[in-house]
Amino acid sequence: MAEAPMVHVVDDDASVRDSLALLLESAGFSVRTYDSAMAFLESASDRTAGCVLTDVQMPELNGLELQRRMGELGIRLPVIVMTGHGDVPIAVEALKAGAMDFLEKPFEEPHLLAAVASAIAASQREHDEAAAMADIAARLGTLTPREREVLDRLVTGQPNKTIAYDLGSSPRTVEVHRARVMEKMGARSLAELVRMTIAAERAAPR
Repeated sequence: MAEAPMVHVVDDDASVRDSLALLLESAGFSVRTYDSAMAFLESASDRTAGCVLTDVQMPELNGLELQRRMGELGIRLPVIVMTGHGDVPIAVEALKAGAMDFLEKPFEEPHLLAAVASAIAASQREHDEAAAMADIAARLGTLTPREREVLDRLVTGQPNKTIAYDLGSSPRTVEVHRARVMEKMGARSLAELVRMTIAAERAAPR
């Protein structure tokens, strides 16, 4: 069973952390709190969907620097930054750097909860897509070298006869390989097989 999405609250003010955790948990969110950006980075993982709710002004690393370090470490969680009076220019920089939203203190509770819900939904979509791509990649890994050759040619639109000629095989043998590829990939049609393969290639690390 997949873990529930997690809201990571990063703030050096204990009272702010506690009040945010109480508010978010009462709204049904799972919450973890951290007293510094470094504390979050030391335990962070993007294996679970979620988001980061962070103050802008903190010792050591501020919210903008935290966001940059997350990018360097490959932690792909949406970031919402909280700003005090006079910190809006930093928040705008955070948005330019990829933050999903920023909230000015004092903020309305419904606004905060809506921003967190939106970030969680975006993270869940990305998490689900990544899991789907990993599943397709695993299925591709079960293909034999010849089945992969057939698949690569099917994706380019070659008919069975052309594939058979290129591989020095018979059309009937190609049909057998094609059927096995469809079965292993869990594709119900050639169009679905092509879409799956193209999506996996686009998602593969460069």
